[in-house]
Amino acid sequence: MVMMKDNGEEFPKKLQLYSFSTSPPSFSVRIALNLKGLDYEYKAVNLFKGEQHRPEFLKINPIGFIPALMDGDMVLADSFAIILYLEEKYPQHPLLPCDLAKRAINYQAANFVCSSIQPLIRLPILKYIGDNVGLEEKVPWVHKHVGKGFTALEKLLKDHAGKYATGDEIFLADVLLAPYIVGYLQRYNFDMSEYPLLSRLAEAYKQVPAIQDAMPEKQPDFPIN
Repeated sequence: MVMMKDNGEEFPKKLQLYSFSTSPPSFSVRIALNLKGLDYEYKAVNLFKGEQHRPEFLKINPIGFIPALMDGDMVLADSFAIILYLEEKYPQHPLLPCDLAKRAINYQAANFVCSSIQPLIRLPILKYIGDNVGLEEKVPWVHKHVGKGFTALEKLLKDHAGKYATGDEIFLADVLLAPYIVGYLQRYNFDMSEYPLLSRLAEAYKQVPAIQDAMPEKQPDFPIN
């Protein structure tokens, strides 16, 4: 049934986010949606149960990754693409600064996360290492690649950070970085002592309502046990 306004126009369809509570890329998109004040329907996809490989989900994202977003007839996958789409269509709370130089730093920081950290610690990669190299090698692998990315981010952001990654407002770099330094690495006992700037950012992020509401434990599919 299609809901209609009194003037006969259709109500816009609510955004639908295919997400998993503990997935950092999904976390990033949730932050972006919250910052922009966008209401959305949460569609849980349990990665541990392999629901991302089900035929009905592969019709939405053929590569079988989350998150994915449906905005009316528009279907997008990949957190970076989704966030840039939201930035273009929903200009409230801009995620990119007007200053070109600061915008370039945001692009670089976001790509450090999306290209040099995120792909190397996805569940399929960690499962492959556990199955073919050894379970004991999963944590060192995470530490190595996260550490390399964090070292680069410390250097990149040291002359640009304010309260947040590139100043005193939350921008794209923060949206992509926050999920990795707020809670995610605790499961791998990752030592943040060598990253004072990122550690400071993590504490700042914990105070932001849009990030608090996007936290894994606030999602409907977060495991109770």
